[in-house]
Amino acid sequence: MVYGVLRFINFAHSDVLMIGAFAAYYLAPKVAMIFPGGSYLGAFLVIMLAAAICAVIGMLIEFLAYRPLRNRPKLTVLITAIGVSLFIEYTCQNQGVFGAETKPFPELVAHHDFQMGGLTVASNDVATLLVTAVLLLALWFIVQHTKVGMAMRAVAFNDKAAALMGVNINRIISLTFGLGSALAAVAGVFYALRAHGIEPLMGVQPGLRAFIAAVVGGIGNLPGAALGGLVIGLLETFAGGIPGLSDYRDGIAFAILILILLFKPAGLLGKSQVEKV
Repeated sequence: MVYGVLRFINFAHSDVLMIGAFAAYYLAPKVAMIFPGGSYLGAFLVIMLAAAICAVIGMLIEFLAYRPLRNRPKLTVLITAIGVSLFIEYTCQNQGVFGAETKPFPELVAHHDFQMGGLTVASNDVATLLVTAVLLLALWFIVQHTKVGMAMRAVAFNDKAAALMGVNINRIISLTFGLGSALAAVAGVFYALRAHGIEPLMGVQPGLRAFIAAVVGGIGNLPGAALGGLVIGLLETFAGGIPGLSDYRDGIAFAILILILLFKPAGLLGKSQVEKV
């Protein structure tokens, strides 16, 4: 969404994911006092609070770091995004913030394994797939069938024309960052549930893979991003089970990125655009 509206990669997005995981880490014991026993309602409340915190942080990052540079060259904004990412990561490693050591992430709900023939499926993985599908549908509905979504699409298509039609550009861009950051927080919680440990640099790897997934699916395309993530995840998983390829599992995503950029730069669901000079 951010790329579709502003045409730049927000490299600090992965660090918002990390902050979401830490927010849930500190919120879980507090919520457990109200909803003990790892209830689904308690887990839902933790995730929603973490999403709200990250939404505010995302809008604050946009207001302080990106908005003053909106009319500057894209390279300037890109370097700023990398700087914001590094600032968040190394600030959070300070002992007065989160600390550099890995912290065990709590089980928000009871963990179960389901047997499907010879396949064992973890309840956290099922929940991740279901929540992803629900959020993707909700996001698609917001973008396609609400006034805010229409304004987002208008700003993405032509921000000057949208402003002339009465669209508040600053508000729409801020809402875009807030919505994207809230989704990053939800992703951070589910990523932490699977990783079982969190630390300030935990967002680097999923951030790189998310960027690759967006490029593979078609950057700026919402269904494309989901498809790209699914393709990357399946290929890496299958490669991990093939003798001789398991050692190169982490390189699979980058190899796919190179192939996509060579043969289909617009991505699987992206459309090539002709720019007039």
